[in-house]
Amino acid sequence: MANHKSAIKRIKQNATRRAHHRHYRSAMRTQLKTLHAAIADGDSEKAQDELKKTTSVVHRLASKGIIHRSQAARRISRLNKAVNAI
Repeated sequence: MANHKSAIKRIKQNATRRAHHRHYRSAMRTQLKTLHAAIADGDSEKAQDELKKTTSVVHRLASKGIIHRSQAARRISRLNKAVNAI
């Protein structure tokens, strides 16, 4: 356990930040699942709509630093490729 005040404060801040980031990451995963479901159904119109929403969510997380910008770019690229393949 931490032995000085600044370390104790840092532990509390990290716990708060982790909980906050978990919410956003969970929302991203849910959005990805809906997009993958639309792709699996072969519904191109729904997939395009979901792609727009998903791209927005992934970019937002990258701008907040929750996921790395390279990971965001890779995810979006793969999703675009999958939607265009329909």
